[in-house]
Amino acid sequence: MRAVDTNVLVRLMTRDDVKQVAVAEAFVAKGAWVPHLAIAEATWVLGSVYDRDPEAIATAIEMLLSHEHLTVQDTEAVAAAVALFRQQPKVGFSDCLMVEVARKAGHTPLGTFDRDLGKIDGAQRL
Repeated sequence: MRAVDTNVLVRLMTRDDVKQVAVAEAFVAKGAWVPHLAIAEATWVLGSVYDRDPEAIATAIEMLLSHEHLTVQDTEAVAAAVALFRQQPKVGFSDCLMVEVARKAGHTPLGTFDRDLGKIDGAQRL
């Protein structure tokens, strides 16, 4: 299966460039795999470039999870990360995803110097 890069996801999420949206939709129409890293990068772009709030970012990720042509890497961990991010938006989606991937792999606690992340179940502030 083919895979998508961050900028393809951003086009699908923001729909801000008609030509690129059409190309992205045509590419994923045959099915495409979405790696964790592309999702993490896309959430950073949505927040920093497009000034989207945590609620909008969480909704965009949920859109990816339910997209008929996309297969998200480890959907269970991504869905759990979205739920955690909705509860703890100050932590950031990428950190929520790290905790959930570590939890699923059985490698907790996730050591961190981040104060907010260290308060999350499955993480430990060092």
